[in-house]
Amino acid sequence: MESGGRSLFIEAFPVRPRLVVVGAVEVARSLVRLARELGFETIVVDGRSSFATPERFPDVDRLVVGWPDEVADEIGLGPNDAVAVLTHDVKFDEPAIVEALRRGCRYVGAVGSRKTQRDRRQRLLDTGVTPDELARLRGPVGLDLGGRQPAETALAILAEVVAERYGGTGVPLNERAVA
Repeated sequence: MESGGRSLFIEAFPVRPRLVVVGAVEVARSLVRLARELGFETIVVDGRSSFATPERFPDVDRLVVGWPDEVADEIGLGPNDAVAVLTHDVKFDEPAIVEALRRGCRYVGAVGSRKTQRDRRQRLLDTGVTPDELARLRGPVGLDLGGRQPAETALAILAEVVAERYGGTGVPLNERAVA
């Protein structure tokens, strides 16, 4: 490129998408491996140091022991992040969800049955989460792939994250109208 009589070489380095996983549970181990394979930067946050270990998460970019809402500044949680909340523990899950929604994270998903989600949504509204914020929460997290194993659940979660990232529908390609 020429500018002001000078030749310039510009090389762009795109920012890696980032997945923040709350809960160093079994599904998280597979989720981190799959996300890394797809080029995501990965962060696992858990308050339990016995679960959040390098031995359990050798593929993670960053392992943080702490309360998810308290480490949000430390990890720079923001609008470009996808957040998967996996602990099944209200005292970890809900503060993490609130923080991710308030910071405008592009994807916020949380595990739990439909009943758990219904009860959680009411508690979140009661704590001041707005209906618009709550509408962004994906729960139960992931696409319906029918799997039950931790790696299959991780695949369903990552499939939804990728679909959201690119504006995909999650509909099988053979069911989409031919243009």
